[in-house]
Amino acid sequence: MEGEVAEATSRDGRGAEVRLRGVGHRYGTGPGAVTVLDDLDLDLEPAGYLALMGASGAGKSTVLALIGGLERPQRGTVLVGGHALGSLAGNSLADFRRRTVGFVFQHFGLLETLTALENVELAMALDGAGRARRRERARELLGAVRLEGREAHRPSALSGGERQRVAIARALANRPRLLLADEPTGNLDGPAAAVVLDLLDSLRSENACSLLVVTHNPLVARRADRSCELAGGRLRPA
Repeated sequence: MEGEVAEATSRDGRGAEVRLRGVGHRYGTGPGAVTVLDDLDLDLEPAGYLALMGASGAGKSTVLALIGGLERPQRGTVLVGGHALGSLAGNSLADFRRRTVGFVFQHFGLLETLTALENVELAMALDGAGRARRRERARELLGAVRLEGREAHRPSALSGGERQRVAIARALANRPRLLLADEPTGNLDGPAAAVVLDLLDSLRSENACSLLVVTHNPLVARRADRSCELAGGRLRPA
């Protein structure tokens, strides 16, 4: 029953509301421990677009990992789309990650042995989608990111911008309510970065999903509805 509820809420066409309250996170123990988040509060409205900035090591990727269910909050509350992530475990947590969140990484994260089409299909295969259904959706998504005719190419035969577009298509495969993008243009030149940012803008709007982007680039941050800077474990307006 819980899985059915999760599937229904992740495919209802609404963005996911994100609320972090009093979140604390440390790495290491003893005198050498490093506090990266200190009573952090963060809000992202359904279908909102937030850019998170900050120096290297400030904890930006940790915030994404907590919101995406890749790490557990050590202190405080993380609520995403009605799910209290600190209370999810096992299959419930795996379902949340597959069905509520789509991840876009700086280094693409594509499997080199699979074609572009197969990389997008894989996300749906892990969610139990049948072959015909996932192939149709993968083709549709690759068309949406302007990669018609490149479906059979493996990542090594694609440019950096094309690989990132495959990664975006894969992130959207299971119709997530929330997209998390970690430096999505960090490995791209100016023209390719602009294409990727335009796609994120349009696809977020078309899919009515929330978007949280981690970036060092002020030009990327200006695309967002709102931008914040993470410093000293807390947020402040950028």
